[in-house]
Amino acid sequence: MNKIKGKLGMVLAAGSVWGFMEVGMGMYLRGTCSRFITGSVMTGIAIFFFALAYGLTNKAGTAVILLGIASALKLLDAYLLHLPILHGAVANPIYAFVTEATAFIFVVYIVGEKFKNSLSGNAIMGALSALIAANLFPMVKIFTGIPACVLPGTNYPLALYYLPVSVGIAFISCPLGVYTGKELAGVTERNRKSILVKVIPQVATILSIVFILLLRVT
Repeated sequence: MNKIKGKLGMVLAAGSVWGFMEVGMGMYLRGTCSRFITGSVMTGIAIFFFALAYGLTNKAGTAVILLGIASALKLLDAYLLHLPILHGAVANPIYAFVTEATAFIFVVYIVGEKFKNSLSGNAIMGALSALIAANLFPMVKIFTGIPACVLPGTNYPLALYYLPVSVGIAFISCPLGVYTGKELAGVTERNRKSILVKVIPQVATILSIVFILLLRVT
């Protein structure tokens, strides 16, 4: 528990950076339906951050912390834009965060012990996580009342149409995330008394919030 506590700052920083990226993507989309491939790319990126926290702490449950931070930043962005929670640019992305975190935790729980120390195993975990998350996303309307984006001219969900993209990116991003997390864990452990190591997570978190404020009020 103490080891996780000592790395919690880095987990918070990872969640803040991921949340900022999601808000930035929302600004790019400007409240419209997902622009084809973007949602699938962001799924792969989400898996990277979950894997980073997993590699850092050896606990898949840290994905819940990242989920909470990213959702909070998304809600802050919605507040600044005067958007209701049940808006396609707010509720649906948060639902996507939930499916991604749930899928990652489930996959690690099932095969994590067998695959966690293998590069190919980490890649399989990432691909499976993205596969499950993408297949869960079309059910978003049940929970938010807002349908998932579909391929123009069809009723086929974009999450499924671009499934190979999210799975392919996660196949690479998961082992990369685990490796990065393990490296950060080593640096944190070796320099746990360093002021810099203690300050960087707080700075990253604060800057993410400040950048969101600057994006929306300027």
